[in-house]
This record gives sequence, C-alpha cells and structure tokens, in this order.
Amino acid sequence: MTIRAVLWDVDDTIFDYAGADRAGMRAHLTAEGLAGLHGTVEEALRRWKELTELHWRRYEEEPAGSWQDQRRHRVRDFLGRPALTDAEADAWFGRYVTHYEAAWELFPDALPVLDLLAPDYRQAVLSNSSIHAQEPKLRALGVRDHFEAVLCAAELGSAKPAAAAFHAACTALGLAPHQVAYVGDRPDIDALGAQEAGLHGIWLDRSGTGEQPGLRRITDLHQLPPLLRGDTRFGAPSTFG
Repeated sequence: MTIRAVLWDVDDTIFDYAGADRAGMRAHLTAEGLAGLHGTVEEALRRWKELTELHWRRYEEEPAGSWQDQRRHRVRDFLGRPALTDAEADAWFGRYVTHYEAAWELFPDALPVLDLLAPDYRQAVLSNSSIHAQEPKLRALGVRDHFEAVLCAAELGSAKPAAAAFHAACTALGLAPHQVAYVGDRPDIDALGAQEAGLHGIWLDRSGTGEQPGLRRITDLHQLPPLLRGDTRFGAPSTFG
C-alpha cells in the first residue's frame, strides 16, 4: 500500500505552541501588571493552560461557533471578569498575541523533515484552528510553501477527530484516505481519529512517555521517513502494508 501524502497537525507538532504560549503569557502578565493575579506567575500560567484546553475542547465540539468567542471566553474566565465587553476582551487578547508571536519557533526537527519528505510525498495541513491563525503563522515560520493546502476546522465546520475533517483534507488532495498519513501530537484527536477515518494515523509523542496500544508512535520527526517506508523500529506496532 503506497502512502502518497503526509497530512500534518501544526500546534505542538511542527510548531512549539506550548512553549510560545507560555513565554508569551509570562511576558504579557508582566506588561499588564498581572503577575500576581492567580497568586504566582506559575499558577497564572497553569490557569491559562487549563482555560485554553477547556475552551478548545468546546470549540472542537462546535467548530461552527465563533472563532473569536472561544478567545473572549478564555480572557473573561482568566481575568474573572464575566462582564468584559467583546472589544475589551479582544484588545486584551491582542496584546497577549504580540508577546506570543514574538516567541514563535518551529521544533528543531520540523524543517529538516519537511524538506526530506518533499521529493517523495505531497504535504498538507489539517488543524483544529482557523485559517486566519494558521496561514500567517506558517508564513512567518517560513514553511507555508511546503503545503499544498491548509485546512482548518473553523472553515470546514468539522473538527478532528471527526472523520469528516480528515476526509475533507483527503478530498482537497484528491487522494483516498488509505493513501494519506496523518501526523499529530495527540493520540486521540490526531492519530486515532485519523486511523478510524481510514488514514494512517501517526502519534508524535515528543515526551516519549506515552503508551497507546494499536497506534503508530514516534518520539521525533526524524523517525517519520523510515516509518513511512515501512520500517517499524521506532515503536510502530505494524507496517503500513
């Protein structure tokens, strides 16, 4: 069975979202005079992460909702100010984004592997985000030209792990699901979702501490090319054939 394309997640897969989010929020709290809002900066960062995950889950379940709304809800909950207007919440988030964008970085293995795969595999992005967030990010990071298409839940109206999201990406590539591998950092949303949709799901477990029987797993993107060729030394339970 021939894999003809690699479909990528972005945040915490090729782009260090968690690192940029943490560094950006730390700088933002200092600039806003809010370092003690939740007791300590570490507690504030933990609370921001919890709220991000909460509102992302809600957005993934209802991607047709407003992209801006999930950001506004995060801000209101984080500040403990439910009456904050949309304009006020947007302005606060916008100031955070300035610090967040200043901390953007690819993971060190991302660009070398994107380049290595380019001669043999078509590549595209499927993200549970918005095209308005991911397109500028990929361009700023210098990797947008590696991808034939960038598809996002906000515009598709369907989010991973729904099969419809994966199938929409396959349709955009003009390929059947069994011809496409999907790489992402979440075993459930990314790898298992792709696998259940008929793609070849690959879980990028950068921490190297996870365990998900039945999923193809790598801990570094440099392990991806041999895995695509059917070499299973890197934790994959079976070949693609």
